[in-house]
Amino acid sequence: MVFSPTADRYDKWLTWLQQPVDNSPLIIFRIFFGLLLFLETSGAIVTGWVKENLILPKILFPFIGFEWLKPLPGSGMYCYYDLMAVLGFFVLIGFWYRVSLGLFTLLWWATYLMQKTSYNNHYYLIILLCFLMLLVPANAYASWDARQHPQIRSLSCPRWCLVIFAAQLGIVYTFAAIAKIYPDWLAAKPISIWFASKAHYPVIGNLLQQKGIQQLIAFGGIAFDLTITPLLLWRRTRKAAFFLGLIFHLFNSVVFAVGVFPYMALAFSVFFFSPETSHKLFFRKKPPLTDLNINQKKNNKTPLIFYVLALYFVLQVWLPLRHWFIPGDVHWTEEGHRMAWQMMLRAKSGTLYYLVKDSSTGKTATVNPEEFLTPKQARILATRPDMIWQMAQYLKVHFQKQEYRHVQVYAYSMASLNGRPYQPLIDSTVNLAAVRWRPFHHAAWILPISE
Repeated sequence: MVFSPTADRYDKWLTWLQQPVDNSPLIIFRIFFGLLLFLETSGAIVTGWVKENLILPKILFPFIGFEWLKPLPGSGMYCYYDLMAVLGFFVLIGFWYRVSLGLFTLLWWATYLMQKTSYNNHYYLIILLCFLMLLVPANAYASWDARQHPQIRSLSCPRWCLVIFAAQLGIVYTFAAIAKIYPDWLAAKPISIWFASKAHYPVIGNLLQQKGIQQLIAFGGIAFDLTITPLLLWRRTRKAAFFLGLIFHLFNSVVFAVGVFPYMALAFSVFFFSPETSHKLFFRKKPPLTDLNINQKKNNKTPLIFYVLALYFVLQVWLPLRHWFIPGDVHWTEEGHRMAWQMMLRAKSGTLYYLVKDSSTGKTATVNPEEFLTPKQARILATRPDMIWQMAQYLKVHFQKQEYRHVQVYAYSMASLNGRPYQPLIDSTVNLAAVRWRPFHHAAWILPISE
């Protein structure tokens, strides 16, 4: 028999991942996660987000290829989000856990895909967490399901059920740090633009205008994102890292108003502390684990779920890297920007109008997008090339109905990135109505940024 150190390490790693551990971190995270889903969806109604993004707009900008996804008519989207809030609460209490979470995931994913005007990284993170939470037995304790069906009740779960969440957070933080290492962020340019509108904040408003403070936040953001995962993993620094994260995320919540993401990131912390810590803090009446099957028989077969997770994490690493294979500055072209943890890294503004021509008659029309869009949509549209292209396709169809036989659509867009002088974003000589969208290729009609 030939001894293989690599194979031996793999077997040990496989055994370690499958070893039963106290499931207290998974159970308390389910409760936190369900609460955040409830607050996010009910809050979207209360704050007017649903009305502004899904009810008032006459035109939506879905992810390209998902144009068939449409909001429910009338006030239907209020009922839609009410249902998601109820499902979030069901996740919290573990009521028909996988059915409730599965339905929530489909509904949330649909609203994510049908509109990208308000794209937010934490909306994307919720989809990822829903997928991971569907894979794990997070309803095995302190849930309605476990009470009604005692056969599913368990005090433990395989270790991989905890590890995958720590790995996901590590990916988010690591790529967020890497994305910040570019000249404009290091010079605190976007931060200075954002903070200029916060001078009226009590106590900290004037402080945020100081260049030194802005530089400290820029470099501090990189340092935090790059080191917080290893600091949480190391037992000696774990508590200090948690309190550092608490200060960091509360600051972001107050100053940047980034929704539930700071609180979701804090909830992740339970996966870095020992399961026994979560047990003592949150489930003191929960019976302790005994006979943890330390002498568990080795299973040399890799479970199917591990292959699924391997593919998942490969994708999670590839998505933030893909923009490096596309020509141009990602902050300018936006190609490869979404789903890549490019979190609040640029400040953009722009102006846009379209020239529509009928090549057969010579008839022309100048179109201001605000004639069709909400003010928020028009503001975002002017700086997003893919949305500019989508609007051109809409105008093509619209003017064909106005008896334009051979429609040509040209975009005249000027944009500013991080305070630079305005410069052309789109090649105004290209008929966008005749251009095909190629998702994995650079769009040559996006003009390069000039310093």
